[in-house]
Amino acid sequence: MESTTAIPVIFALTYLAIAIGHIPGLKTNRAGIALLGAIALMIFGGVSTADAVAYVNWPTIFLLFGFFVISAQLCLSGFYDLVAGAIAARLDHPARFLFVLMSASAGLSTFLNHDIVCFVFAPVVGSALLRKQLNPVPFLIALTIASNIGAGATLIGNPQNMMIGFIAHLDFGHYLLWSLAPVVFGLGAAYGIIWGLSRHRLAAAPLASAVAPRPAYPLNRAHTLKGLVILVVAIGLFFTSLPKEVIALAAAGIHLASTKFRTDDLLGLVEWPILVLFMGLFVVAGAFQATGLGDHAVHWLAQGGFNLNSPLNLTLVTTAMSNLIGNSATVMLLLKVVNLGQPGVPQVLALANSFGGSLIVIGSVSNIIVVQQARNLGIRISFWDFARLGIPVTLAALAGMLAWLSLWH
Repeated sequence: MESTTAIPVIFALTYLAIAIGHIPGLKTNRAGIALLGAIALMIFGGVSTADAVAYVNWPTIFLLFGFFVISAQLCLSGFYDLVAGAIAARLDHPARFLFVLMSASAGLSTFLNHDIVCFVFAPVVGSALLRKQLNPVPFLIALTIASNIGAGATLIGNPQNMMIGFIAHLDFGHYLLWSLAPVVFGLGAAYGIIWGLSRHRLAAAPLASAVAPRPAYPLNRAHTLKGLVILVVAIGLFFTSLPKEVIALAAAGIHLASTKFRTDDLLGLVEWPILVLFMGLFVVAGAFQATGLGDHAVHWLAQGGFNLNSPLNLTLVTTAMSNLIGNSATVMLLLKVVNLGQPGVPQVLALANSFGGSLIVIGSVSNIIVVQQARNLGIRISFWDFARLGIPVTLAALAGMLAWLSLWH
């Protein structure tokens, strides 16, 4: 098979398999699929080793790795468990508890790995709700929805936004200023919708068999303070002209040179599958873009009256694709075909993939993490449970974003 034919075929098969979530007959996840796609391109598509390396956006990978280590250190130091426990102590007032839970989840996810936030918060919060004989389902869904929305506030809130920030050359401070209003609106709408639809369903439901939750990480005050100081300094330096990936790597290096935590423990909390997924998709999307077919497709759509760069169309496409093939794969593809120089396009892409992750349960990795953690406690969160809250919240948040964009421009 000639490379001109092999590349689009391998690209299509890779994205189809990512949409399905696995390859029939194999125990391969989305990270493995992306890696297999990149390998196939090197074998059958004529992509050289030098080309494959060049397609990967290494600053994004380095920034991701750095923040995974920063977040891992705070997790091991007991910081996340401390915050989760403090939130769980406010259960006497469910409405206030929901507000505090969503605010904390969104706030931490703005600057830290929101997957780890959900991983640690879900069992602590879920167990506390069960002891209080309150239905944990709406609160756990609120946890991950707030995490998804809050992660959209900055260019380091999730892996996709890190990538968008680097490739579109967005300014950290300017993006934060622009995103703050739609994120706050989205969180407010989420709180109102979730409480309004759930306040009459707070009675605890019968439980399935549960497994024992993981033990909490004991609080180490000195290392928690160290982790928070380093995080604040790193974020402050993001407002300078220093390379963001170097700042993140320097912070990670300080944590790796630890007298308290073993390197294996810190690296054990790094989300290696996410890094592999990104590197594989960089190669797959980069090779496809080099064929020019992506640009031809966008031009063909424009001739048919569908302008992918319009805010509404880009929002709809990003949200739909994020829930079909995952937000990482979606952003990777759209970055190759949209006009990043057009005002508002990168900002819409960043917020739409973040907000869109709350639509249904498979829209975000953090959603799946919370559902799995809940299952370990004997709590069942069904597809409909999530969609009943996620769909109206997502529609409201996206509408607020589009309204804000029209006012801003």
